[in-house]
Amino acid sequence: MSDVVPMPAPGGVFLDSRGSDRALRVTWHHEAGMVVLSFWRNGTCAATFRLDKADVIPFVDALVAGLADGYQLPQQRSAYDAG
Repeated sequence: MSDVVPMPAPGGVFLDSRGSDRALRVTWHHEAGMVVLSFWRNGTCAATFRLDKADVIPFVDALVAGLADGYQLPQQRSAYDAG
């Protein structure tokens, strides 16, 4: 029989363009008013960054502004897993 593993908090996983052994995991912690960005390598968490909920919109705005500056999105689907 396998161990019981708790369900992760809402978020997603993004694979690094250098290979699937690296990933960025986004996990919402609404009870604490933050989102945690965790950096994974070979299945091990290497670092975390706690982003206060007040900073999420400016963070997303910075990403969108970078796209608006002329970056062409690839036609293929990204390596994103929301679940």
